[in-house]
Amino acid sequence: MNSNIVAYIIYLVLMVYIIYWLGRLFHRSGRVFILQLYKGDTASTDTTNNILLIAYYLFNMGYAFLKLRSWERIRSPAQLIDSLSGNIGILILILAVTHYFNMLLIYFLAQKHKTITP
Repeated sequence: MNSNIVAYIIYLVLMVYIIYWLGRLFHRSGRVFILQLYKGDTASTDTTNNILLIAYYLFNMGYAFLKLRSWERIRSPAQLIDSLSGNIGILILILAVTHYFNMLLIYFLAQKHKTITP
C-alpha cells in the first residue's frame, strides 16, 4: 500500500475529529459572548452562532482537504511522521489564529455597542 494513502487517512481522521470537537466546544462556549452582544436576544444569538459554526466547518475542512494536494511523496516511516506532524501542526495553528481573531472581533463589536447605547 502506498505510504501517502496511509498518511492521508491518518491525517483526515485526526483533522476531522479535531475540527469537529473544537467546533462544538467553540459553539457551546461562545454562545455566552454572542448573547451579550445581542443583549439577551436568544433567536439572533443562536442564528449567528450556528452560522459561525457552519463557516468554521467549511473553512477548516476545506483547508484540510486542500492541504492534501501539496504533499510530497512519502518514502519512509520517518518521513510519514514528519509530514503528518508538520501538516497537523499548521492546521492547528490556523485554528488557533482564527479563533483568536473571532474573539477579538467579538470584543471590538461589544465595545462598539457599549459606546452607542449606554
